[in-house]
Amino acid sequence: MQQRIKSLAQSWLKEGITIRRHLHQHPELSFQETETARFIANKLMEYGIPFQSGLAGGTGIVALIEGRPAPGKVLALRADMDALPIKEANAVDYCSVNDGVMHACGHDVHTTCLLGAAYILQTLRNEWEGQVKLLFQPGEELLPGGASLLIKEGALENPAPVSIFGQHVEPPLEAGMVGFHAGRYMASADEIYLTIHGKGGHGAMPHQCVDPILIAAHLLTGLQQVISRNTNPFLPAVLTFGHIASEGGATNIIPDVVKIKGTFRTMDESWRFEAHERIRKMARQLVEGMGGHCDCRIEVGYPVLVNNDALTLRARQHAEAYLGADKVVDMPQRMTSEDFAFYSQVMPACFYRLGVRKPGGEAIFPVHTNTFDVDERCLETGAGLMAWMAMEELI
Repeated sequence: MQQRIKSLAQSWLKEGITIRRHLHQHPELSFQETETARFIANKLMEYGIPFQSGLAGGTGIVALIEGRPAPGKVLALRADMDALPIKEANAVDYCSVNDGVMHACGHDVHTTCLLGAAYILQTLRNEWEGQVKLLFQPGEELLPGGASLLIKEGALENPAPVSIFGQHVEPPLEAGMVGFHAGRYMASADEIYLTIHGKGGHGAMPHQCVDPILIAAHLLTGLQQVISRNTNPFLPAVLTFGHIASEGGATNIIPDVVKIKGTFRTMDESWRFEAHERIRKMARQLVEGMGGHCDCRIEVGYPVLVNNDALTLRARQHAEAYLGADKVVDMPQRMTSEDFAFYSQVMPACFYRLGVRKPGGEAIFPVHTNTFDVDERCLETGAGLMAWMAMEELI
């Protein structure tokens, strides 16, 4: 069976490259993936796979492949579809035609690989028992995340999968390789919005003002204590502020208002929400202690992504059997986030990395950059391995 899957993946690769280049050339932003969804629907119809569309804000698709008619398990496979607001700089004939929008995070690869896995599973449907649910998910790059919406709309019900797999491109890894990490793998991610209200005035008369810029400086420094003095030293956590701006200030003008934006990330759900309260309390008390007032809004984002230990161990073993042990590596924890985490909070999940760098070649530019691209031989690995793991899990 393994050889049959590999043969199908190899013969499908040419079509896979065509699919991936079409998707790459026509990227769409989060929850706007109308043409992408239409393209996927047409492919599913071509493959003879039934599906439901119009989900998760209108562009999500859930399809179902049925194996031999016998009692069996249900497994879910997921791919995200959305692109980023980045102007592509690659000089390739499949460069984005949608100005200012680019598949710079590899979601075109993810979608293509899931279509390839679907093609293989559908072709071999008489060789396995159970059902495979395919989730083509919108809006991974934008809160509240398409995963949360699909879950709320019942995508994991009727039938209910026993587990779910997802994959993500990994530029440092060569094409043909994959990486796994069991347990807590990716951080939660919450957005912090602080508005400091002071009293503006002439820069030469600060005694008549309440300077929100000075207060902001103290607050930014003070909030780092949430990490350095309140977080368990053995628990990963990050508090970063990437935007600060005053309203109306100048060289000789103290403004009335300063706005700050940042992110808080950690690997523990309990500490995550305790930290929120510490941030709110310090923002309120420190600013008031300096004569101002602070509005603190924390936008709760994606949770911690936890790879189920047993499922991830089996997935790694499946990958070693399919690719060879030398093509499978351990991945470190990372403080980036993924809305696949929502699935991992409600069922056994495994989110793994797919190598996309040309073997022996120079490193590809990182995701979320305007020159990101992949060695398209990764599509054969991504589609074939996903189909193989699904079939192995259904045995």
